[in-house]
Amino acid sequence: MSGIGGQQDVDIDLGGLFRAIWQRRVRVLLATVGAGAVAFGAAKMVAPDYEGETRVLIESREPEFSGANQVSQNGSDRMFDESGILSQVQVLRSADLIKQVARNMKLHELDEFDPSARPSAASDLLVMLGLKKNPLDLPPEERVLKEFEEKLQVYQVEKSRVIAIAFTSKDATLAAAIPNEMANVYLSLQSGAKLDSNSEASRWLEPEIANLREKVREAEAKVALYRAESGLLPAGETQNFATRQLTDISTELARVRSERANTAARAEGMRTALADGRPADTLADIVGSPMIQRLKENHANVQAQIADLSTALLDGHPRLKGLKSQLEGIEGAIRSETRKILASLENEAKVGQLREQQLVQQMNTLKAQSAQAGEEEVGLRALEREATAQRQLLETYLARYREATSRTVANATPADARVISRAVVPTSQSFPKVLPITIVAAFASLLFSCVVIMLGELFSGRALRPVSVPEAPAPGQPAEMPSVPGAVEENPASVLAAADPAPEENGDDGNAASKHDFSIESVAEHLRANGVRIAVSVSPGGDEGSTATVMLARLLAEDGQKVVLIDLSGSACPTRLMAQSRDLAGVTNLLMGEVAFSGSIHSDRLSEAHIIPHGDADPHAAMRGIDRLQIIIDALANAYDLVLIECGSADAEAVAKVARHEGTEIILSAPSISDDEIVEMLMSFGEAGYRDVVLMTGKGQDGPDFPDRRAA
Repeated sequence: MSGIGGQQDVDIDLGGLFRAIWQRRVRVLLATVGAGAVAFGAAKMVAPDYEGETRVLIESREPEFSGANQVSQNGSDRMFDESGILSQVQVLRSADLIKQVARNMKLHELDEFDPSARPSAASDLLVMLGLKKNPLDLPPEERVLKEFEEKLQVYQVEKSRVIAIAFTSKDATLAAAIPNEMANVYLSLQSGAKLDSNSEASRWLEPEIANLREKVREAEAKVALYRAESGLLPAGETQNFATRQLTDISTELARVRSERANTAARAEGMRTALADGRPADTLADIVGSPMIQRLKENHANVQAQIADLSTALLDGHPRLKGLKSQLEGIEGAIRSETRKILASLENEAKVGQLREQQLVQQMNTLKAQSAQAGEEEVGLRALEREATAQRQLLETYLARYREATSRTVANATPADARVISRAVVPTSQSFPKVLPITIVAAFASLLFSCVVIMLGELFSGRALRPVSVPEAPAPGQPAEMPSVPGAVEENPASVLAAADPAPEENGDDGNAASKHDFSIESVAEHLRANGVRIAVSVSPGGDEGSTATVMLARLLAEDGQKVVLIDLSGSACPTRLMAQSRDLAGVTNLLMGEVAFSGSIHSDRLSEAHIIPHGDADPHAAMRGIDRLQIIIDALANAYDLVLIECGSADAEAVAKVARHEGTEIILSAPSISDDEIVEMLMSFGEAGYRDVVLMTGKGQDGPDFPDRRAA
């Protein structure tokens, strides 16, 4: 909320609002009690209404023996979803059901449901004048229906399949009987509707089933004939004979290719080993040969004999020669057997290659046959689908026919709903609730009264206070204000030295007052030099101090400054000295919200200065809006060079309510009080946290220069 003049933000003073309400508490209490009493009396005069409620659960109630739970599961699911429950709510609210209930209970004979049957004189007059349609032109059922619907409530209980039927009536017994009768009629209609549906379904299904049986027979015969003509002999659940044979040959071809590649690799490895001169016994095919194994054993035996005889016989001995010759023969036999094994592997590889070629030729032939069979299977699958669809439809019709027949024969058609809570005769009225109505009316009156008071305070501005305005310095926390000429610190020793200096502290002349000038001119020069915008003047001596403040304002105005003086003194001395009349609107009127700025600012009689007079409003009432004063001061500071506030003989606590703006100068206007009183005042301001206070005694360096009040 923007402050006045756009300089200072303001906020709502919640404390002030509550204080305003508390001050008017008697009126608020009387209004609250009066509203509660009126509401209590009105509620007691109203004829009571009673409400009864019946609850119905929507659920599947199919007979177990008919198998209907499986057949009609999808229909039940649709009935139990959100839209299905809401549809049942509309069924309960339907006009046919309500008319049936009205006929069963003869509601048209009751005055409560046909009040227009005995119209009043006023109603007859309106009908005669043509201003109202004659209600008797409508049939009794229509009149009862309209009144019935106004008293009826049917709704779905949240997140459930329960429907509540509530009815309001002047008669407690009727309030319970009507919801119960509505539930009975609803269940009867549901059961009858299901029975009619079963009978109609049975009559319709009989010829359809006979027709479907003939179609199924024809479709299956077409499938068998097409399969025989196309040669699509079944070889499994999903394959025909050609496809199965192609799969087998593909598997065999893959096996033959693998074996041929393995044999060729083994032969190539053996051939390479022999060409490189590696030992033959390192090859798996050679080592695994029984013949090679026997030759290896003989070779080892001969070598052992040669080794044994070499120790006793010379190399040229005939026996050694014979054994060596035998060893060479064995080695030749091993090489010969190795070549045979290699030739065998090569022949095996060639046989595998020939077998592979034969299988490839057979597979190519079968591919063509399989492609042709695939084209023929398209027609076969179409016929099979048709036959399957016809059979499934036949089975569905047969199941539904058996279900409908069993229900019709056994009369087993319960409604898909049951009553879980029947209405009982109510013992307490549903309307009006006297105590809640009284409490709500009293609370509403209390709230309305408080709102009216708060709005009045807000619109008058008394409930506004500045925001982010620094508070007066707390005791013990000195404000940061520079010392200037003409200012006296709170130190009592400094005050005494300024008032009555000791000769030994100030040189031979013994007059320390030559260093201080407390005249009005000096204070005015101090305010101009430091650019002070807001100054608060305290006059403990009464009207003489206020007169000095007036002189200060006029002196500054003569020097060309725009000055406004706010008269907050109790004696209204500045108002008498400056205003044209004592009856002018002033600061008290402004705080009360009675006038605007333009109506409270007036010109001085003897200078260019302006003054906001004391005003003629009640000062005690105006003090309730003291928080607005800071807003007023900030607004004036935007328009004037100096805002001078004369507080009269106020104490430090009262000054703190005014001097809350940062940079506010405190002036102690004391032209006729003693030095002890000055020291006491300065000490009280020091204890309140004001370290620097400008002293204005009206006495300059050359002696008294304070003018007479009459001159002022």
